Amino acid sequence: MYKKTVGILLFILAPLVAFGQHTFSIVAIDSITKEVGSAGATCGDAVLWPGTPGAALISDIIPGLGAIHTQSYWNQQNQDQAHQKLLEGYTAEEIINWLIDNDAENNSSIRQYGAISLINDSITTSAYTGENCFDYKNHIIGDHYAIQGNILLGQSILDSMEFRFLNTSGSLSEKLMASLQGAKVIGADTRCYDDQVSSLSAFLRVANSEDPPNDIYIDIIVEATPDLIDPIDVVQEEFNNLNLVIENSSFQYSEPQLLRIIDILGREITNTKKGALLFYIYDNGLVEKKMVK
Repeated sequence: MYKKTVGILLFILAPLVAFGQHTFSIVAIDSITKEVGSAGATCGDAVLWPGTPGAALISDIIPGLGAIHTQSYWNQQNQDQAHQKLLEGYTAEEIINWLIDNDAENNSSIRQYGAISLINDSITTSAYTGENCFDYKNHIIGDHYAIQGNILLGQSILDSMEFRFLNTSGSLSEKLMASLQGAKVIGADTRCYDDQVSSLSAFLRVANSEDPPNDIYIDIIVEATPDLIDPIDVVQEEFNNLNLVIENSSFQYSEPQLLRIIDILGREITNTKKGALLFYIYDNGLVEKKMVK
């Protein structure tokens, strides 16, 4: 009831603040598979921000090209322009520089961006944190990832995200999931400290280079959760379920291979005779009894 009341007040009295700050996120590209990934969370959700997917509002992935997060006082026009620049082949740094110079409200000092691009197999990364974003604020740029956050408990949140990302083996999605778990600290977004969770909504999205933009192969969005349920845990649960489905669907049935044929006395048979009772033994453990006709 308290959250619902606060959400209504924010939406009626201050629409800009209602879509204001998105907290911690990461964009990344797998240099081998060319997968593009995006993950993040914030202390806001679809209840506080009706008509939105919560934290996933900032996530913009273009398969095969890159991703950009336009966070802190999110603005649709800025995000649309960033999307267009990525389509036009701008590097991550060029996109962010353009956004700084051409802010939709002439106030880039309140914005925070993280971008990554893939041009001719070359990965570029960049990030920006405006001086008027809410503290604690900062970003980290790596060779194939960018991590950014504001309204944070401290630098440790970003450092933990980076450490988990770099030191987790496996696919890009597994590394992004680990990075998100690195920020699962009570009050990681300080607005959520009293709620005893890290955030209120979260997402994990990964695209193969051939995926349609609106149908990427991993698209986990947790728009809101009940009290005391951390959305990162819900993302993890959905991620685990998805991996189980993928593993099961990748299992391919193959015909059992015949190992040998024996008769009723256990003697191996190479030439079958009409009327003989034989046992066919297969590599999957199957034993089939046949009467030769």
